[in-house]
Amino acid sequence: MKGKNTKKKSNFGEGNGGKDRRNNEQIKKKHSLMWRGLAAVFLAVTLIGLATVGVKFAGRQSKDGAALTEGQGGTEDTGISGGADGSAGEIEEPAYEEEAAVEEETEPEEGLPEDLKALMEMGVPLPEKEVDFEDLQENVNRDIYAWIYIPDTKIDYPVLQHPVDNQYYLNYNLDDSYGYPGCIYTERYNRKDFSDPLTVLYGHNMKNGTMFAGLHNYEDSVYFQEHPYVYIYTPDRLYVYRIFISHEYGNEHLLYNRDYTAKEEMERFLGKIAEVRGMNCNRAEDAKVSSDSHILVLSTCMADKPDRRYLVQGVLLNEE
Repeated sequence: MKGKNTKKKSNFGEGNGGKDRRNNEQIKKKHSLMWRGLAAVFLAVTLIGLATVGVKFAGRQSKDGAALTEGQGGTEDTGISGGADGSAGEIEEPAYEEEAAVEEETEPEEGLPEDLKALMEMGVPLPEKEVDFEDLQENVNRDIYAWIYIPDTKIDYPVLQHPVDNQYYLNYNLDDSYGYPGCIYTERYNRKDFSDPLTVLYGHNMKNGTMFAGLHNYEDSVYFQEHPYVYIYTPDRLYVYRIFISHEYGNEHLLYNRDYTAKEEMERFLGKIAEVRGMNCNRAEDAKVSSDSHILVLSTCMADKPDRRYLVQGVLLNEE
């Protein structure tokens, strides 16, 4: 009885221990599988996240041309402009090609004289205008020797000089008929090549705004600034003048019995101009004028002041 009971007990004891071991092993195996599964899921999620970041990073590189590193900033490094409210704006492509095209368009044209090329490089505009002097002299008037043009004005006329009578074209027209409006003209005190230190052009102040009536527009300071150049065409050359002053003046003759080739005379004239004041006087303070300059004077009368003249003066920019 004892042995049987002992054996039974023993068998009972052996049976429970084996079962516990088997249960423990199964639990361990389940835990191992569970942790492996979790590790696999974590690894998969990590890989997917890294792949997503890599795709975004590559896309950013393709747009910006280079990845941003710490310390790289805004518009200078990446071409990204900020919005008006401080937020990031759209990516702007470099405008190198556009800038190159603009520079190419503004390059001086081939075949231009060097003095005109220099003016274009300075930013002085050159009108697209041609004057056929041969046709004008043969078919209009033999005394035409130049042409005056001020862009965006009515001043766009031939310039004449009578070989004998200084006052002729004050009273005679292009077709030699007597009366108004007369012509734009110079007197024989001036040479026709505009080489004199002071060249004076005359024209009537017509009520309909033609001839030199437009000079009175220079009494307005805004107009003065917006119309800074006078162009004189001759058969041989284009002269470009920068308007440096417009003002009221006396009716004294500017050329009679005066020699402006003498610097003292020129300095005296410029000094007198510098003293001019008045509501209808305007100056270009940045214009460079000296006793060595070549000056063009445009002269017309004043309707309400018969003893006064209104002058617009320009300094030659393309000196030889």
